[in-house]
Amino acid sequence: MVRTYPWFLGLAVSSLVAFPISAAAQSSVEPIAPTVAQPAASVEAQFAQHFQDLGVEGSIIIHDVNQNLTYEHNRDRNRQAFLPASTFKILNSLIALETGVIPNDLAILTWDGIERMVPAWNRDQNMRTAFNLSAVWFYQVLARRVGHDRMQQWVSAAGYGNQTIGSPEAIDRFWLEGNLRITPQQQIEFLQRLSSNELPFSEATITTVKDIMIAERTPGYTLRAKTGWAGLEEPDQPQIGWYVGYLERGDNVYLFATNVDMRRDSDGPARLELTRRCFETLNLL
Repeated sequence: MVRTYPWFLGLAVSSLVAFPISAAAQSSVEPIAPTVAQPAASVEAQFAQHFQDLGVEGSIIIHDVNQNLTYEHNRDRNRQAFLPASTFKILNSLIALETGVIPNDLAILTWDGIERMVPAWNRDQNMRTAFNLSAVWFYQVLARRVGHDRMQQWVSAAGYGNQTIGSPEAIDRFWLEGNLRITPQQQIEFLQRLSSNELPFSEATITTVKDIMIAERTPGYTLRAKTGWAGLEEPDQPQIGWYVGYLERGDNVYLFATNVDMRRDSDGPARLELTRRCFETLNLL
């Protein structure tokens, strides 16, 4: 994987603390020896420096499951609710597979011929390509097939964000411009339930989606993740970028949720580079 991204200048003012996650999201895994040797003050300074060096404003949470320890930058923002945008594709994939509206991750949906903003979207897709490319139209088709009532039931059963998908007319837009909201902290809690197979879906469904989520795999770790960009099609609205997922290293899992203001195209790759640098600060990459 290419690991070089543009270098930016800027300033982000925030804070970082380490604390246990809520009991509802705790894992049953027994604690192991800490992997983070640096003092909290050092971690705080380096996380803040990464935001400054890359010229982005936002927040990040990294949660060490075995240690039940969370490191975060900009705590207030991590409790603020945002549109999930394409990070909802994780749950949308689970629901679509579980309900059978698409038989499997390789089943093809035919492109409708409508030209969309990302050229790579303008072709037939399966769930794997659509997830990787974040093809909106593919997941809109799945949402319409699921239908409003079933979608609401599953979103509520998964405890996702504020669990509000809006009216039936909003079935294919509610995660992009509708009423659904989720905080970075809630993203972490959802991801923890996913990683530990505690969501109300079959083992086969969860296994498939976890596999689709793989963004990078090396002999030392596996990174499962999804990007999101809220407001991309609404230039008059604030644009928010997400990068969420979890890092598996050895017998431990490190959940993360990165949330930043998207002010220019270069902030897209900066989300990933920022997350990587924070993991490097914790000696995890």
